[in-house]
Amino acid sequence: MKIILFLLLTFSFSCNKISTDDSLEIILNDEIVEIYLINSLNDIRGYCIDMSGYKTDADITKPLQAHSCYSYQGKISVDQGFNESKIIEEEFYIPFFNVCMEVEKIEKSSKLMLNKCSKNSNQKFILNTDGRIQPKLNSNLCLTISDEFREGGGGNPVHLIRNLSIEECNNNLSILQTWGIRKN
Repeated sequence: MKIILFLLLTFSFSCNKISTDDSLEIILNDEIVEIYLINSLNDIRGYCIDMSGYKTDADITKPLQAHSCYSYQGKISVDQGFNESKIIEEEFYIPFFNVCMEVEKIEKSSKLMLNKCSKNSNQKFILNTDGRIQPKLNSNLCLTISDEFREGGGGNPVHLIRNLSIEECNNNLSILQTWGIRKN
């Protein structure tokens, strides 16, 4: 087993231009998943947590958003792909960009940003069995998609975008606060 892992790591390091820590992570990680709103609202493709920008050109300096899921195109896009095993560890990690989801402040109406993973308390989220995503430090707050939407720059039909924020958990808002994960 050790020989196979050594050969796999050696081959990976020689074929990729990424650091050894990143190579090991890519080899040993679980599958990439998308995080989608259970209720598809007004878009049959559903809404996924997404980075602003387009796929590999997404912008890590802008807040996360909800966007039409790209998986209808046949695979999970790099700007919507989260590491499944990290979610279990309370970290919403986007491996392609090597960043983690982080709430600006642990308070109502805060935006969700991306930063280098540091395991700080603003990067700790729990995906509950009821589908709520909550900051670990405040179980009264939930990841919430906006009621309002706007058209994006592509797709057929045109992709739709909604803002994301942390809001008070509310059963009356369950269609805007219930999330799931799925593999392609």
